[in-house]
Amino acid sequence: MSRPQDAAAPAQDILVHTEAGVTTITFNRADKKNSITEAMYASLADALAQAEADAAVRCVVLQGDMAIFSAGNDIGDFLRQSAAGAASDDAERPVWRFLHTLAAFPKPVLAAVCGPAVGIGTTLLLHCDLVYAGDNAAFSLPFVNLGLCPEAASSLLLPQMLGYHRAAEVLLLGEPFLAEAALEVGLVNRVVPPSECNLLAQTQAKKLAAKPLSALIETKRLMKAGQAAQVRERMREEGASFARLMAGPAAREAFSAFMQKRHPDFSNC
Repeated sequence: MSRPQDAAAPAQDILVHTEAGVTTITFNRADKKNSITEAMYASLADALAQAEADAAVRCVVLQGDMAIFSAGNDIGDFLRQSAAGAASDDAERPVWRFLHTLAAFPKPVLAAVCGPAVGIGTTLLLHCDLVYAGDNAAFSLPFVNLGLCPEAASSLLLPQMLGYHRAAEVLLLGEPFLAEAALEVGLVNRVVPPSECNLLAQTQAKKLAAKPLSALIETKRLMKAGQAAQVRERMREEGASFARLMAGPAAREAFSAFMQKRHPDFSNC
């Protein structure tokens, strides 16, 4: 029997469903490419906090749909928040609350990724324990192209996972890489047809839900114990850099060009 949750953003942009020990959190804004608003970040953080507190929940699955995982931040909402004076490094902002909650989440987190996963749509995967990708998945980290720097401790975790030179390629150039490349470097566990991806994540989640929660939590804690403090500190440092760059000329030019649907000119940045 599934239990309704009260963690959905307006218009049900985030769906939360709990059944048989598995909480499934779904990006449900495909008409906007599952781009994420502040309200959605708040819902994501709340859903994770509720799943952590619920002793019946053994693991969490994050998913989109077969065509799109997430296009990252909703640019319009992001710019409105910035114009309203919301500091990019404010630890109380929903985006940071979500990232810190995800990074410290003690139970297993799985992700099913089909289609584009842009910006935070990719960096959040670094804090998941198992990641399954559709063969149409495309990962991209275009922070530099927006005059910004990485977030979610990706400047720490990506070099550890990919090696420095591969991490430099994806972070400095900001070009997409596909599912097979993600599998090769260990970002994803398995690549399957898009129609099978969410089902595979659910199948694996059910296996985890049948295991002793105490052992799952302790095993995850031990694997991550050496990097937990580093992740928190790197997130803080990235947030401060992100805020500084957001106020700079390169970001202003990048976002102006985006809104005006033209190529940015960084010759004076």
